Formats: sequence, C-alpha cells, structure tokens
Amino acid sequence: MQAVEAFKTKAQIKALCDGLDFCRATVYRIWDRKNRPQAPKPKNVFIHPRALKAQEKEKVVEVMNSKRFQDKAPAQVHATLLDEGKYLCSVSTIYRILNRIGLVKERRKRVDRAHHPKPELLATGPNQVWSWDITKLKGPMKWQYFYLYVVMDIFSRYVVGWRIESMENATLAKILIEECIQSQNIAKGQLTIHSDRGAPMKSKAVAQLLADLGVIKSLSRPSVSNDNPFSEAMFSTVKGCPTYPSGGFGSIEDSRAWARFLFPWYHDEHKHSGIGYYTPQSVHYGTAKEFYELRKKTLLDAYASHPERFVNKIPKPYDIPKAVWINPPIETGGTQGIGQTKKIAINENKKADFDGNFQNGEKNKKNEELSSLIKPQRLSHFG
Repeated sequence: MQAVEAFKTKAQIKALCDGLDFCRATVYRIWDRKNRPQAPKPKNVFIHPRALKAQEKEKVVEVMNSKRFQDKAPAQVHATLLDEGKYLCSVSTIYRILNRIGLVKERRKRVDRAHHPKPELLATGPNQVWSWDITKLKGPMKWQYFYLYVVMDIFSRYVVGWRIESMENATLAKILIEECIQSQNIAKGQLTIHSDRGAPMKSKAVAQLLADLGVIKSLSRPSVSNDNPFSEAMFSTVKGCPTYPSGGFGSIEDSRAWARFLFPWYHDEHKHSGIGYYTPQSVHYGTAKEFYELRKKTLLDAYASHPERFVNKIPKPYDIPKAVWINPPIETGGTQGIGQTKKIAINENKKADFDGNFQNGEKNKKNEELSSLIKPQRLSHFG
C-alpha cells in the first residue's frame, strides 16, 4: 500500500496494482475512509426546565433503595409518602429514573390467559359481594402442601376470614364461612358469595349453610380459572410477598404464624392498586376519606411549589372506589358502575331527537353534529 501511495502520481493505479499484485478495490476503500468527513461532534443534550435536578433524582433512588421501600413498587411508595405528607415526583418519573439505572424488571413469572366471560356481580359497598378460594402452600417435602382458605370482600379487598389446614374439606370451609358471616353481622339477603367450582365450593354442606343464612351462592364457569379474579389476584400478592418462603414452610404451625403476620400487614399497610392505593381496612370501615383529603392537600402543596412540573392539570389523588364489578355488562362498562349506562341512554335520546328533526337542506350539517356528539364508550372489566 505504501508503494501505491508513493507512485500514484507517476503511473496508473491499475498498472501499479497489477504489478504489485494488490487489489485495486482495497486501495480505493482505504482512500475513501481517509477522505471521508469526520462525524460531527454531539451537540449539548437539552435539559427540560421541568426536569428534576440531579440531587432530586439521587434522592428518589435513595428512597427507593432504602430498607423500608426496597421491596415495594413505585406506586405503593408514592402513595405511602403522600400519606406522610411527602412528595418526590410522579410515579411515571420514578419508573423512568429506575429504568435508566437498570432497576426495573418483572420479578414474578406471569402467564397471559385468554379472556372469558365472567358472572355479572356488582358491589357498591362493603359486605355485598364476597369471593372465597383455597390455595396451596408448599410444605417441607415434595408433594406435601398446606391449604390456605381465604374469604375476601371484593369492594374493599378486606380479608374477612382465613384459616390454614392440612387438607381441603367442605366441613372446614363451612365453619370458616359461618364465622365470617357472624363476625360481619350479615343480614339475610344482603350478601352474595362467589367462588370457583372446586369440590368444597360445590359441596352440599356449604350450599345448605348459605341457603339457611339467606346468602346468594355464585359459581365460576367450568374450567375457567380467572372467573374468580379477586381471590386469584390476592393469592398472587400473598405469594409475591418478600416474607413468603420460596422453599416452603417447615410445618403447618410455621405457615399459620406467617399468616398471622401477613394479614394484619395486608389490611393496615398494603396500598392496594385496585382501590386507589388505599389500605383494605380503610376502605372496608370507611376511613379512606381522611387519607384522600391528606393526599389532596399534599398534591396541592406540591403544585403550588412547582406548578411548571404539572403540565396538563392540577394533580389529584386516586379516587376511592364507588363500585366494583365481576364481569360488567358491555352496555354498562367502566369500574364506576351505573353512571356509564346513564351516559349511553342520554346519547341514544339525543340521537333520536336529531333523527326526528332532520330537514332536507340541513341533513349533512346535522350528521356532523351527531357524529361529534356520540363518542365510543370506554370499557374496562374490574373496579
């Protein structure tokens, strides 16, 4: 290559390459690289004026990595700090900061299941619809399990009763349900209890008890595991708790001791995403309103300090649930229940008024007004 460079002005490149047994394409490729203009230097990175400062980002990482919050999701940390009158940044900002340093990932294995229709049950307050189920807890040896029975209120996610036994048994389930109904002072005709189609759930003992107490019995569809979504979600939370032993429990006494610690934490400290990140006990017994007002005041103070960081609107806390569905009807839609039906009825009435008043010369104009008036309704499945 040096010989080609030295004699390139005195002879043709083709003759030089042929004489030196050198590839002409390689010569041109090397020259092209040398003559190619250098890439421009990167410009200064633009920092948005609403962005958190470096010290504030370090504070967020420090709080999320602290011993108190290291096992909690950003949304739960955010809600806990609001209850204490503290505000760092939004939940999405916490996720962005953690994602940039590689601290965001899914910790549990999940399986996507196809959607199936579910029984239509509506709860607008506590002690209207309960869901109950049984799940296995690993024992000290292979194929040995303990059975956790749980009865839960779907409106507040409050666990009204639980027990751990060495077997699935209809008589044990009957005793638990009867104790729960007595402890909550349930009147006849007040309550619906929903479950899957396991053997204890379909047993005559449980069916006769519910009939005697005036409780409506609801069952999932056959072979559809997610017909009982609230119990399944609660079991997922329980088994994802940091205190759950991955190697199993040494004895049934160990599992009961674990549960005696777990459920008070679940009731009093766990910020549940399905009920606006309030605790199940506060929603069940009606004290969530106090936390709502405290969160509202904290967010308004944060807005007053840095209004430029809240672009679209004044921030507000999550609402306390008003209605919770198991499989809402399509025409009802939404997690807030009956209000959506009223909107659809109003739109249908207005459409009928337009249809009755069309004039020949104004038909196109009226059609445009009608299309802008009637908007598609947003549907969701759970409260």
